Amino acid sequence: MPADRVLAYFEDALKFYEESLREFEEGVNESNPYKIRDAAEKAWNAVVQATNALLLKLMGKLPSSHWERRRMLRELERMLPEVGRLMLRDRYGARERHLHEMVFYEGVIDVEDVKYELEKVEAYLSDVGRVLGVETR
Repeated sequence: MPADRVLAYFEDALKFYEESLREFEEGVNESNPYKIRDAAEKAWNAVVQATNALLLKLMGKLPSSHWERRRMLRELERMLPEVGRLMLRDRYGARERHLHEMVFYEGVIDVEDVKYELEKVEAYLSDVGRVLGVETR
């Protein structure tokens, strides 16, 4: 497993997150629910890409589905107490529910709640970056 693949996934995560912030701001300023929904989906994808980086580095393989990511995160939390303390599996599932399902698919848009979720994504990326030994900016 080349380290550059891990870094590429994590850099994608950071780029998706930055793009989500830009699109969220535009969506709010324009009162455009579609941009807000797309921003939520980009933020969710940031979580997915960061999780891929983490699992590739620490478990040596990439998951093929969201279910497999959750399963692998559970195994990782059991293997590594540091990861367990970060509760990444729970946080992954929460972002999936709030950003991917509620905002993007169901169209439930509460601007303050989306903003709060974006902050949670930033914290997730920061914690994953710390485990990976990568600077998050």
